Amino acid sequence: MRKIDPEILAQKIKEGDRFALSRAITLAESNRLDDLKLAQHIISLLPVSITSKRIAITGIPGVGKSTFIESLGKYILSKDEKVAILAIDPSSSLSKGSILGDKTRMEDLSREENAYIRPSASNGSLGGVTSRTYEAILLCEAAGFENILIETVGVGQSETLVNEISDLFLFLQLPGSGDDLQGIKRGIMEMADLIFVNKSDSFQEKLVKDAKLDIVRSLQFLPTKSSQWKRKSIIGSGLIGKGIPELWELVNDYFNFINKNNYYASNREKQQLNQAERYTIDLVNQQFLKLLKEKPLELSKNLSAFEMAKDWLNNHTEIDIK
Repeated sequence: MRKIDPEILAQKIKEGDRFALSRAITLAESNRLDDLKLAQHIISLLPVSITSKRIAITGIPGVGKSTFIESLGKYILSKDEKVAILAIDPSSSLSKGSILGDKTRMEDLSREENAYIRPSASNGSLGGVTSRTYEAILLCEAAGFENILIETVGVGQSETLVNEISDLFLFLQLPGSGDDLQGIKRGIMEMADLIFVNKSDSFQEKLVKDAKLDIVRSLQFLPTKSSQWKRKSIIGSGLIGKGIPELWELVNDYFNFINKNNYYASNREKQQLNQAERYTIDLVNQQFLKLLKEKPLELSKNLSAFEMAKDWLNNHTEIDIK
């Protein structure tokens, strides 16, 4: 394989070369420590955006995320702005694969010159340092994509992760799913900045209005967000583009708001610190996994599993557990 020159690759990324961008993201998502170091070197040569929009988009399965994202992406393009879409793959921790189907589900958007769609591995990659959706964001921004849409697969652990690496959290909801809302609102609704009631064209008007009312009532009982932004909801349909212009106006209102009160800058610093903490844990884990292979645990019938682990740490590391 031809050796990668980080300076040349970084320059190509700044010039908007999609192949170079994809190659750098692949390096960042690799389980090889050498690839990770190379990816970090490339990132260090790139400019850091202080104006981009990192938008997390989630919702229960079947809410119409892909259709909605394509509609939103096309609207962003109509404003002469570029957009990158990162899809978090929950199965990658076992298969090392990606949701390649996202490009087919967003067929129109994938053909646009100013749009970039990339599956991104989830945080549970086995044997690696970590999944690097955060690094994929940095690389896309350096390539000129100022609007980053991060799609998750549904309600779960990936939502917590994506909330820590995004500026705005957009939650998609279906009319007539009040029971589902009750079950998840303490987790997802607290993270949400905007709630979009999707597929309003496919449900009876009463169900749509009831969903809107249910959300408004629920928001009253949630704690104020750190950004001081008051959560807002909107009704629409990604399929026919209803509510998309109004939603994008709210998105811009949100970013104007958090820029004025300096939350945007402080949150970006927090994102970087959170990522550093994840790297610390993952790098330590990798070193211990390597050491465990070299000096495996030995079964002792006189000790519990916890005591065996404690003894191993005391005997093979500088960690002293009493």
